[in-house]
Amino acid sequence: MASPVSAAITEPYAEALLSLAQTQGLVSRFSEDTSLFLELLASSLELRSFISNPLTKGEAKKAVIRQLLNDKVHSYFLNFLLLLVDRRRIFVAQEIAEQYQALVRKLQNIVLAEVTTTVELTEAQREAVVHKVKAISGASQVELACHLDPSLIGGVIVKVGSQVLDASLRGQLRRLSNSLLAAS
Repeated sequence: MASPVSAAITEPYAEALLSLAQTQGLVSRFSEDTSLFLELLASSLELRSFISNPLTKGEAKKAVIRQLLNDKVHSYFLNFLLLLVDRRRIFVAQEIAEQYQALVRKLQNIVLAEVTTTVELTEAQREAVVHKVKAISGASQVELACHLDPSLIGGVIVKVGSQVLDASLRGQLRRLSNSLLAAS
């Protein structure tokens, strides 16, 4: 969750990126580009540290961004990232990309469901979760973000926005413990 200060910075940039994407017919392309950018950041602590370091020169940051993304993202998106460097806002680029994706999901009536399980879901299980989330949320599409957590013991936790469906064994044991404590 973004702090109020970073939200004040990230939201206008994400909205501007979405506006550009809409006028140019590049909404889905920029979604792909932001996903690629977020994957790069997630896979490299060094990259995150490098681009967010205020002591690193802007030209060095631009050179690395160009080297990593030049032929992989649309030129408008690349220029957007370079503009963030110029405006000394590249340190919030990850939050801007995440906010952009959230705006696109809202625009297209897509919900993001964060699914936590002890083991990888099968395709049938993924489809069942998507179907259940569609029924609960009324969304036309569902994106799943799956995470593994062995401490659940078994079952699943599905988070959609502020709603949490806890069907994990750990959650059931906690609820049983609470009810026993309340009864005594």
